[in-house]
Amino acid sequence: MRAPILFLLLFLGLPGFSQDNYDVELVPSALRNRANATIRNKETVVDMRSPDNVMYTVKQAITVLNKNGDENARLVLFYDKNTSIKSIKGEIYNEIGKSVGKFSQGDFKDESAVQGFSLFEDSRVKHYLPSVNTYPYTIVYNYEIRFKQNLIIPDWVPKPSYDVSVEKSTYTFICKPTDQFRLKTQNLESKAEENITKDQKILTWKVSNLLAVKSEPFSPNKETYQTSVKIAPEQFSYFNYKGSYTNWQELGKWAYDNLLKGRDKLPEPTIQMVKELVKNEKTDKEKARKIYQYLQEKTRYISVQIGIGGFQPVAATEVDRLGYGDCKGLVNYMQSLLRAANVESYYCVVEAGSEKISLDPTYASMNQGNHIILCLPLKGDTTWLECTSQKIPFGFLGDFTDDRNVLACTAEGGKLLHTPKLVAQTNLQVRNAELTLDKDGNISGTVKTMFSGAQYDNHEEFIGKPLSEQQKLLKEVYDIDNINFEQIKYAQKKEIEPVITENLNINIRNYATINNIRLFMLPNAFNVKASVTETKGRTLPVYINRGYKDEDSIIYNLPDNVIPIFLPIDKSINNDFGSYTIKTFIEGNKLIYVRKFTLHDGTFPAESYTGFTQFINEVSSSDKLKLVLNLKK
Repeated sequence: MRAPILFLLLFLGLPGFSQDNYDVELVPSALRNRANATIRNKETVVDMRSPDNVMYTVKQAITVLNKNGDENARLVLFYDKNTSIKSIKGEIYNEIGKSVGKFSQGDFKDESAVQGFSLFEDSRVKHYLPSVNTYPYTIVYNYEIRFKQNLIIPDWVPKPSYDVSVEKSTYTFICKPTDQFRLKTQNLESKAEENITKDQKILTWKVSNLLAVKSEPFSPNKETYQTSVKIAPEQFSYFNYKGSYTNWQELGKWAYDNLLKGRDKLPEPTIQMVKELVKNEKTDKEKARKIYQYLQEKTRYISVQIGIGGFQPVAATEVDRLGYGDCKGLVNYMQSLLRAANVESYYCVVEAGSEKISLDPTYASMNQGNHIILCLPLKGDTTWLECTSQKIPFGFLGDFTDDRNVLACTAEGGKLLHTPKLVAQTNLQVRNAELTLDKDGNISGTVKTMFSGAQYDNHEEFIGKPLSEQQKLLKEVYDIDNINFEQIKYAQKKEIEPVITENLNINIRNYATINNIRLFMLPNAFNVKASVTETKGRTLPVYINRGYKDEDSIIYNLPDNVIPIFLPIDKSINNDFGSYTIKTFIEGNKLIYVRKFTLHDGTFPAESYTGFTQFINEVSSSDKLKLVLNLKK
């Protein structure tokens, strides 16, 4: 939704700390522990001189301790018509703190930031990574950027990643004493130092001695706990647009009035086409379904990052004429088509991605959200539409935008809404297989699998692919030696709760191992749960982003030389994280294997991680249990 962010700093750095000594021996040993790099000192200053003149100055010295820390020495700066890089310079020091090289803006690579799928985009990028292969070394950056806007003030996050420690870091925000702004701080031990004079208000935050830590699996999004400062001025200027807001209602109102209003007009022939298209439909939902089908057939997605910094959609008339648009343009176009049929809808800003990230209800800002979706507030039947996909079913959002707060921009103002949640009981994978085991240990037969909910999303890419590509993808999913897919068929049920059915004819050579009068085989052929790393001293909560449920039933037709006597498997687990059952039994010459596994989503206390790993690892071990069958001599 927004243009490539005005600036992106990947472990930025900078110089200019007079008389500092960059001898690596001066880095405290505690800061070197588990660290690939240490920020020796970083000073960030945001000077908001006026709404259309914000100076952003950064000075950073970072010591790279080993090769794994090299990326922390990279500086990446985006710029565009609203953002100008005033100066960049820097210096490199060796292990004992001796200068071994300098660089300036001329040493940076300067490239278009246009992505391969973007049609229009005026953003460019400067980036630099020192060519150093002797460790440790220290790089010092000093640069200044001018923003001709104050709608988006860069957040301060002093610790950029797990493997970086911080010796000292400060953030200073300067404005006029009369300027009003909203502030959100997180995980700071002390408040800002405040200094107010006749001409300026100066706020300074400081942190020191932040240790590098080991990454903890199944952790919440780092934005929920990392040390940070966020600032949003009440009065703002952006691409010659001015406005003010203190909450989501006011921001949504400004967005509607300045970004959306008047961009919904359609040519008269298109309006008449829509009315003709839906004339036989009885309900608003059926009208919307018919129009959505038209949208998918007529348009395609392409990134178009123009118009008020990439925030404003292309006019509906242009999308109607050209047949393509980005998420903003396609949602605005769909909304315009619906309006022609007198169906109400909301243009909604969302932070999209498989990890659920909600807009913060307590802190409104323009730099939350990266995508646009459409909401139809139908009476008693709210329906959501993803307008960038030509394949996704009507009314199904998928795991890209499910279960999170979004901002609806309406004529009455902004409204925070919540998208539907894909729950474990509907995130289903149900597999039924009937296989024949021959006397040499080979198996062949049919496998039918149904995918729904989030698991529908995981397999939608298989639809419509060439056979060779499907076989390649399936070999990654069914990671079994010697597997061969003789026939592949997919069927889709494209409803609000969609289903993909996968039908396979397979054979697997040497699946079972034969040793004299024993036959060894893994009854769970297709769905072995991976184990989870056990760690001590867990500090973060256990976060399971999305739950799901798998059900597997496999029938093995046994050869005549197998004696149907064996030790059956029968196991059951049930706890806060989920449940698991497996059973094997014999009926005549058939060996039947049944498995059910459910994982619950949610946030659990850090101390529960041991129980979680025990659960998952017990499932993994049970999934790998082999059966021993006797053979006739």
